[in-house]
Amino acid sequence: MYQRTVPELGNPLACPEQYAQTIETSHRRSQAFGLRSGENVEPAPLARGDLGMLIEQNRLLHRHALPAMETLYQQIANTHNMVILTDADGVILHSLGDDDFVEKANRVALQPGVAWSEQCRGTNAIGTAIAEGKPTLVHADQHYLKANHFLTCSAAPISDHHGKVIGVLDVSGDQRSFHNHTMALVRMSALMVENQLFSSTFEDAITLHFHARPEFIGTLMEGIASFSPGGRFLSANRSGLFQLGLSYGALQFHTFSSLFGLSISALYDHYRTATPGLLDLCMHSGVRVAARAQFRSLHNHFQQALGGPGAVEPPRPSPEPAAARRLSGLRYLRTGDAQLEQVIDRVARVLGKDIPIMIMGETGTGKELLAQAIHNDSPRAAAPFVPVNCASIPETLIESELFGYEDGAFTGARKKGAVGKIVQANGGTLFLDEIGDMPFSLQARLLRVLQERMVTPLGSTKSIPVNVDVICATNHNLRDRIARGLFREDLYYRLNGLVVKLPPLRQRTDLETVVRKIVAAESGQGRYEIAPELMALFRRHQWPGNLRQLTNLLRTAIVMAGDESVIGPHHMPDDFLDDLRTDADGHDALPAALPAAAAPQPVPPGGASLETMEQQLIARTLEAHGGNVSAAARALGVSRNTIYRKLPHIR
Repeated sequence: MYQRTVPELGNPLACPEQYAQTIETSHRRSQAFGLRSGENVEPAPLARGDLGMLIEQNRLLHRHALPAMETLYQQIANTHNMVILTDADGVILHSLGDDDFVEKANRVALQPGVAWSEQCRGTNAIGTAIAEGKPTLVHADQHYLKANHFLTCSAAPISDHHGKVIGVLDVSGDQRSFHNHTMALVRMSALMVENQLFSSTFEDAITLHFHARPEFIGTLMEGIASFSPGGRFLSANRSGLFQLGLSYGALQFHTFSSLFGLSISALYDHYRTATPGLLDLCMHSGVRVAARAQFRSLHNHFQQALGGPGAVEPPRPSPEPAAARRLSGLRYLRTGDAQLEQVIDRVARVLGKDIPIMIMGETGTGKELLAQAIHNDSPRAAAPFVPVNCASIPETLIESELFGYEDGAFTGARKKGAVGKIVQANGGTLFLDEIGDMPFSLQARLLRVLQERMVTPLGSTKSIPVNVDVICATNHNLRDRIARGLFREDLYYRLNGLVVKLPPLRQRTDLETVVRKIVAAESGQGRYEIAPELMALFRRHQWPGNLRQLTNLLRTAIVMAGDESVIGPHHMPDDFLDDLRTDADGHDALPAALPAAAAPQPVPPGGASLETMEQQLIARTLEAHGGNVSAAARALGVSRNTIYRKLPHIR
């Protein structure tokens, strides 16, 4: 029997006549829009507030595309290229690129907030991909506008579960750096985004992953189809539609049974076993496929499959932290710091080796970011990553949170029970943050679960087999806690496979790169610059809250900056500036990174109090700026509120 496979993710140039026709048709459309090839079109980008609203309207696309963009950029870095995400109208939402090329791209408005539809920019890969609804390559003088002839662009549309184009993923670069493989990378990345969007859309459905070749399950080549609890067809991804060989409309009349030759009750029976393997199914076309099903957030139907009302709920996908969503793997964390590079190299060697990892480090150093990146690069990346903060869950609830419980297990227990975090992580990664704060009474039970790989929910007599990778993190010295009788030594050695320590931010050498990455992730590539005087203040700061403090500070500064293009000291909150003005002796010290025009005068003989000097400096600066408080605040590197607060004391 002939087996259908996914079409090659290749280059449109494989069909030169059809490709030439696409370009010619697009040029005719461009002329019809009234564009002239020789004109210099200089569109104004959206204001930052409007761009923020547009990103919010496309938040699912934006969220799921960022990791794929980061991975794609790592593959093309230092080749004079950039990766671009747009909405369905071709407005650029986000970009990542080599600094030298981004500067050139900005000259033709290839930047966030600018529309690159054919109506606005003529023939170009983004706009033409939207118009044609298919991957498009536009090279050099194939661009309609002469100003864009230095570009080579490969774009692939991103579609939702109905097949509607909701965005475009594009790689644009210098036409001299054209490479035949770029389009394949772009198409694969777009497929990755589509699959992620598909999975997030049908969280309350039966999702079937299938392919004629079992080794392709869990890859971009797999077909994915979702069904209602009763077996009615809901939707399928691009590969799924191709393998099923039917249109989306025709599939609406089908069920799981009619497509795969297995009743829905038999599917439930298969997953009643302790270690269900891959399914061997025969599609309606006669082609045999291997498959595995996910039940996600189903309740009653899954309970019936597992043995009636007494069964617990199936695992629920745990929402990822905002920062973790932006990660694509360990490469994202490589920012040039030698200490961090050593940590990444060490954990990379144990990926997929069933070796527990212990991450040490101060609060806010990015322990969960590293754990998420380890999971994303591991063979378990397609399975759940379940974080548990052992310090944030009340001691009375942590047992039920970890191990789950059945109906009636304790007073106030949720009807029908609940699945514990360990079972939720089955097949994936369990991240135990602040493990040093786990109650001593539960440590023996956790040790038993890790050794036996079996979990018994509270109130149950049945054990559930689990298979998880374990990553732990703590800011405690666990050996010290063992000596004080607060942590079990046997559990310590069970978790102590590979120990790595994240450096605090104040000891890292990559602060500027970290700042740039955070700003790009929060606002879009190239939207803001950091003023040199602010970067100087950042280097002086001790960062007691580490990356968490820096991220929150920059997020607030972006909001305060609004439509300004440069983030400076005047966008910083007062407490940050106050910390910098306080020296080691606790005295009020003036900023060291003041502009020359506002630099303090030498202390007169006999001395003067620091408070008096500060008042004199503010007075001189206000006078130099004609009484303009905002301008004086910018010159001094403080907020306007600080000056207003001190005005009554200035003579």
